[in-house]
Amino acid sequence: MKKIVLAAIAVMTFGFANAQEQTAKGKWLIEANTGFGVGDGIESLANTSFHLASSDGETAWGLGAEGGYFVADNLAVKAGLGYSDFGHSVNAFSYKVGAKYYLLNKFPLEASYTGASVKDADENPSFIGLQGGYAWFVGKNISIEPGLRYNISMNEDYSKDIFQFNIGFALHF
Repeated sequence: MKKIVLAAIAVMTFGFANAQEQTAKGKWLIEANTGFGVGDGIESLANTSFHLASSDGETAWGLGAEGGYFVADNLAVKAGLGYSDFGHSVNAFSYKVGAKYYLLNKFPLEASYTGASVKDADENPSFIGLQGGYAWFVGKNISIEPGLRYNISMNEDYSKDIFQFNIGFALHF
């Protein structure tokens, strides 16, 4: 029994040490997220995640990615770009800037601003987003990061806040 406990402690210590190395100052982060809960309204165009939705015979989809640089241990400054198509000739280019902090090297917390340039829109949607999750390092440079995100609308025309469940896939260099 003692050997099993010691082996489990050794595995957890290795995983913790590996996460510390990948979120150290000077490292890079490239990330792609899914966007469950993004919705199918025009508000959904302001995000940098991969998403797909279908409603009333119309399909909405989006592609995006984010990158970051660790300016301090566990603290990355991030930027992202995305493209979304809502059908009916409505599309948008999205952008995102923010910061991501890895609490205890395992719990990513993010605050960011997301906006979009929507074709023929009277007002472009923009959001302040707060996100928290868990970073599971499945390899030396790869993490899977499920999380919850709440986007607070900054517009009068798009007053709908968005709650999302995301699964992120990150590469650490």
